[in-house]
Amino acid sequence: MSDHVDILVFDTGPLSHFAKQSWLGVLRAVVGERTAVIPDTVVHELQNGVHEHGYLHSVLNASWIEQRELIDEYEEFATFSALLVGSGNRNLGEAGVLAYAKAHGATAIIDDGPARRAAKTHNVHHQGTLALLCESIRSELLTVDLVSAVADHLIEGEYRLPFGPGGFKRWAANQDMI
Repeated sequence: MSDHVDILVFDTGPLSHFAKQSWLGVLRAVVGERTAVIPDTVVHELQNGVHEHGYLHSVLNASWIEQRELIDEYEEFATFSALLVGSGNRNLGEAGVLAYAKAHGATAIIDDGPARRAAKTHNVHHQGTLALLCESIRSELLTVDLVSAVADHLIEGEYRLPFGPGGFKRWAANQDMI
């Protein structure tokens, strides 16, 4: 099994939305024996939101998510920061996720279009949250109905997905994901 399959580097978005809708346990199950990592850039984004969104404590305190400081990844971080970070340090988390994933041969779990394009351009193994969930359906860890319910709750929590409420099954079938 290659390294990138063993380490999943999560961006702020998936973690915060799963926590907001009380589905963080599903992500823990999906991670399984693999290592879940968040770089310090994601930790800072989560910490900055805790006062307004108390549910972010559950992400920061999750024992199954390893927090890692970006130290030796500065060249990769500089590359991705130049591509992604705008005014007000927007997308700093994505830059950190991609830098860590590239430096360690890990899989970046990212959903934002610009970050996915940067990953593809710079040969960083990446996967969207929905693909990760569909992988769990194919391995019979989760059911289609459960993932459909999770997707609907994420949409209720204002997470942007490529379909509306009740649309997961059709979308996944059309994408040959399940």
